[in-house]
Amino acid sequence: MYNHQVVPRTSPEPVKAPGFSTHERILRVAKTLFANRGYEHTSTSAIARQAGTSESQLMKHFGSKAGLLEAIFIEGWTEITEEARTAIEGVPAPMDQLQAITRCVLERLERDPELKLLLLLEGRRIRKEGQMVALTEGFMSFVQLLDSVLQQMTDAHMLRPNLNPQAVRSALMGMLEGMLRDRFLADRLGFPAHFDLSQLQELLGLALTSFMQGKS
Repeated sequence: MYNHQVVPRTSPEPVKAPGFSTHERILRVAKTLFANRGYEHTSTSAIARQAGTSESQLMKHFGSKAGLLEAIFIEGWTEITEEARTAIEGVPAPMDQLQAITRCVLERLERDPELKLLLLLEGRRIRKEGQMVALTEGFMSFVQLLDSVLQQMTDAHMLRPNLNPQAVRSALMGMLEGMLRDRFLADRLGFPAHFDLSQLQELLGLALTSFMQGKS
């Protein structure tokens, strides 16, 4: 478990965004404050104040602070999944599809370091409410996309016959998540994980190859 309060790379006081709806302002401000201060250390009153609205409006739109964090994850995973679906259109080989999906995830998170921090340090935490907030509709859509590609590989007898494709998906996602988290901690806190994204992708490829028919 992580109870993070990481030294911010972005401004700790988000700028109110003119032209955005109340819903969008709250979402954007909460994302920045959660990323900079940590979920547990951010109050709904601070979010509402920075968004130029009231706590009652925040509750009206999101129900609770946990609901607000969940909305951030839904938006992030939905965008990642849509980009991944677009990237694999017209790509016939399942292996190439998996590589395209991996690139989409990595590129999206590099473009959005706040989302990356929240997914890696807050996404799987079980909170006081007893909810695993990462299991949103957006996240499950991404899982289903991966499962569909791996099922293609199973149907084509590309994967070892004794392997459950869902177990392969869990292994690959766990490896990706763990390596990204270690890289993040290395960047921010000096954790010994000095490898780059290209090495991460190479290791994922090697792991996937080990699951293939005729590979040792």
